[in-house]
Amino acid sequence: MQIQDLPYPDPGAPDARSGPRFLWWLFRNQLDGQFKALAWGLLHFLSVSALPFCVGVAVQAVVDRSGSRLALAGGLLALCCAGSALGDTFLHRAAVTNWITAAARVQQVLARKAAHLGSALTRRVAAGEVVAVSTGDVEKIGWFVEALSRFTAAAVTIVVVCVCLVVYQPALGVVVAVGLPVLALAVLPLLPRATRRADVQREKAGRATELASDTVAGLRVLRGIGGEELFLDRYRAASQEVRHAAVRSARMWSLISAIQVLLPGLLLITVVWYGVRLAGAGRVDVGELVAVYSSVMILTYPLRHFEEIAMAYSFSRPSARRAAKVLSLERATDTGGTRAGTEPPSGDLYDPATGLLAPAGRLTAVVCGDPDAAGRLAERLGGHPSEKGESVLLGGVPLDEVPLDTARTAVLVQDKDPVLLSGTLRDLFDVPRSGDVDPEPALVAAQCQDVLAALVQGSVGAADPMDSRITERGRSLSGGQRQRLALARSLVTDPEVLVLDEPTSAVDSHTEARIAQGVRELRAGRTTVVFTSSPLLLDRADRVVLVHEGEVVAVGVHRELLHSEPRYRAVVTREPDADRDGSEDGARQSPTPGGPGLPAGADAGSGLDDVLKELEEIEESA
Repeated sequence: MQIQDLPYPDPGAPDARSGPRFLWWLFRNQLDGQFKALAWGLLHFLSVSALPFCVGVAVQAVVDRSGSRLALAGGLLALCCAGSALGDTFLHRAAVTNWITAAARVQQVLARKAAHLGSALTRRVAAGEVVAVSTGDVEKIGWFVEALSRFTAAAVTIVVVCVCLVVYQPALGVVVAVGLPVLALAVLPLLPRATRRADVQREKAGRATELASDTVAGLRVLRGIGGEELFLDRYRAASQEVRHAAVRSARMWSLISAIQVLLPGLLLITVVWYGVRLAGAGRVDVGELVAVYSSVMILTYPLRHFEEIAMAYSFSRPSARRAAKVLSLERATDTGGTRAGTEPPSGDLYDPATGLLAPAGRLTAVVCGDPDAAGRLAERLGGHPSEKGESVLLGGVPLDEVPLDTARTAVLVQDKDPVLLSGTLRDLFDVPRSGDVDPEPALVAAQCQDVLAALVQGSVGAADPMDSRITERGRSLSGGQRQRLALARSLVTDPEVLVLDEPTSAVDSHTEARIAQGVRELRAGRTTVVFTSSPLLLDRADRVVLVHEGEVVAVGVHRELLHSEPRYRAVVTREPDADRDGSEDGARQSPTPGGPGLPAGADAGSGLDDVLKELEEIEESA
C-alpha cells in the first residue's frame, strides 16, 4: 500500500480486545511495508556498521605499506557509503509510508465505527475523547508501527556486528559482544516507571483535549452566561497538570537517554584500555584496534533505536487502549442485516416499546414531556437504539434485520442539534438523496431566504447563493439559521421516513408557522414524524401522539387533545406540573405567570382560548 493508494478499500476488522492486541493487528496488516522498511534498514545499518572494518583495513594497509589493500579498502568504503545513502533514503521513504498508512488505517476504522454507531457514540464516549483518539492518538500509534521495523533492523545489525567482531578479533570481540547486550538491557528496569509516567501524561492530555473541545463547542452559550473565564480557568488548570506530568515524564526519559550515553562511553574506555594492552603485547594489530574501536562508536547509532522503540511503545500503548475502547463499542441491537434484499422497506412506522404508530404518508407529531426521552425515542425510530429492546417496525419489517445502510436510507433522523460542516452551500446539499426534491424548494420550505442573503453577503465573489461558504459548524449563523439549513438538507434527502427532533425550537413563531406549512406540502405522501411541543407544528399535523412515561397515552388532533387531555395540555401550554398528573382539578389551577399563551392569573379555559386565538392570528399573518 502506497500513500497515493489511500484510502484503503477495506481497512479490515480490528482486534479491539486490548491495546497491545490492537497494535499487533495493525502490525500484521502492515507486513508488506514492514518487510520493505526492514530490508532497507538492514542495508543502511549494515553499511554504516561496515565502515569501521573498512577503516581498519585501510589503516593496517598504510602500516604495512600495501597499496593493493589500501585500494581495496577505498573501494569497500565507497561501496559502504553508497549502500548507506541508498538504504537511508529508501528506509525513510518506507518508514514514512508505514507511519501514514498505519495512521490512515486507524482513522478509517474509527470513522467506520463512528458511522456505524451514529448518535450512540457520543452517548457512550465523550466527544472530546473521540477527537483525541482520531488526532493525537492516531499519530502515536503510527509512530510505533513505523519504529518497529527500524528497531528490528537495528537489533539484527547489532547481532551481526557482534558475531563479526568475535570472528575478526576474538579478544576484543568478546568484550564488545558481552558489553552491547548489557547496554541494550540496562534501561529495562526504568521502562515501567517511564511508561507509567507517560500514561499519566497522556491521560491528563486527553482530559484537557476533551475539556477544550467541549468548551469550544459551547463557546456561544458560555459567552451568553458569562462563563468564559470559569472554563478558561478550568482549562488552564488542566493544561498545567499536563505540563507537570510532561516534565515528570521527560525527566525519566532524559535519565534513560543519559544512561544510553554513559554506558557506551564506558564500553569505549574499556575497549581502548584493553586494546592498548593487547596491542602492546603484540596480540592485536593497530588496524584491528581501530576497527573494533570504530565499531563500538558506530553501534551507538543503532542502539539509540532501543530507546526510541521503548518511547514509541510507552506512548502508543495508552493511545491504542483508547482506540480499542472506541472500536470495541457495539450497537445496542444489531443483527448484521440478516434479512435478504437491499430494497428499503416502506409502510407504517411502529414502535412496539411505546406503541407509537406513524401511518405511512402522514405527518405525525409526537409530544413528550421529557426532552431526553424524546431524543431516545427519535433514535429508536431511526434504528439507533441506545438500549436493547424490541426493534422498530417499518412496514412490518424489523429495522434491526435490515442492513444498516438500507435502514438509514429508509429512515432519516435529524436530531435537535444538527451539525453543519464547513464548505459551500452546494457541498451542504451534496448528500445521498432520491433526486425528487431539489435544494431550491427545500430551502423555500425551510424558510431560508434570509439565510441565503446572509451567506451571500459574507462570501466575497459568490454571485450564486449555492456557492456561498459556510464556516465550521455554521458558527457565523444564528441558531435558528443553522436549524433551518439543516432542515432543508434533511428535506433534500427525501427519505421514506423523516424523523425531526425539535426542528424549529430556535425560530420565531411566524417563521415556524410558515415552516410547518412548507414541510407539510413538500413531504406530502411521505411519512414524517416531528417531535415537538410547539402548537404551530402540532396544529399542522395529521395525527398527534402523546407519549407519557414511555407509553402512548393519547392520540388525536391538536385542538381536540387540548380540550380532552390534561397531560397534553400541560406540556403544550406549559401549565403547572400538577396538570401532568391528569387530574381535572389541576387543569383548573392558575398557570405559571408568563407562560406562552396563558396570561398570569388566567384559568385553563381562558388559556386554551388564548392559545387557539394566537394560532389563528399567526396562520392569517403567515
